[in-house]
Amino acid sequence: MRAVIVDTGPLVAFLNRRDRYHSWAVEQFGSLPPPLLTCEPVLSETAYLVRDLHGGPEAVLELVARGVVSPTFRLLDEIAAVKTVVRRYGRGLADACLVRMSEIHSDCVLLTIDSEFRDVYRRHGRKSIPTRLPPKARSRR
Repeated sequence: MRAVIVDTGPLVAFLNRRDRYHSWAVEQFGSLPPPLLTCEPVLSETAYLVRDLHGGPEAVLELVARGVVSPTFRLLDEIAAVKTVVRRYGRGLADACLVRMSEIHSDCVLLTIDSEFRDVYRRHGRKSIPTRLPPKARSRR
């Protein structure tokens, strides 16, 4: 079975009914078998971004408790590879961990709203990362 890795954006959109990608995120979470894999930096970013929603950070924890999302990535085991990704792209820890997770799970798809995972980031330096993006996904650059 193909592993599904989830980024911060879809988690925030799923939890925030006012997010422009909320309907798309609900559709994705409803059609993909749990657990969606992620890393703790993504969960931390998500909790921060939903901090002003009533029960926002608790809702992030509830997704983990219910087995919808599973933070399977262990940074300590992958520190050298993650440092390489951070140096290569000059980006944050969460993105670097997700790139590394896509390398570990060779048959995966990354659920994201960030088109940089499709257009900029590469796993193993050269290979594109299979992504599932909403229509008109944004880039941070």
